[in-house]
Amino acid sequence: MTRTVQRRIQIALAVLGVVVGLIGTVIIAGAYRNDAKIDANKATAVADVISADRLHAAVNFVTPDGVLRNPKLGLLYPTDLATGQRILVDYDATDPDNLARPVGRDASLSIFPALSVIAAGWVLVIILMLGVAETGRRSRRD
Repeated sequence: MTRTVQRRIQIALAVLGVVVGLIGTVIIAGAYRNDAKIDANKATAVADVISADRLHAAVNFVTPDGVLRNPKLGLLYPTDLATGQRILVDYDATDPDNLARPVGRDASLSIFPALSVIAAGWVLVIILMLGVAETGRRSRRD
């Protein structure tokens, strides 16, 4: 492997690491943006959890106008919920079909998972960069 090829591969890997970092940052920023939208027009309702798993929870709740709502993408921050539970949810009164979260949960819950993705991405990039450097060193030695 020539030094030019090695350098280009390592630059591509560094760009991949930066992209992973940006994705993690966007995840956190998006969570805070959604929370700000909910907080700007906050309303609270009792919701029935109709399905739940580790990453998704679907709920039904009735808004003051008497309309049954079911947020299309489920709840924000859905961990530790079980089907059949009745919970309080905060929702954006101007957009109840899209933005809802369990009462007491907020965007700070997105920080650890996003930082974990960033860290794992960079660990992988560094391991691959070291592998490329070692491969280049061995091929030039022969």
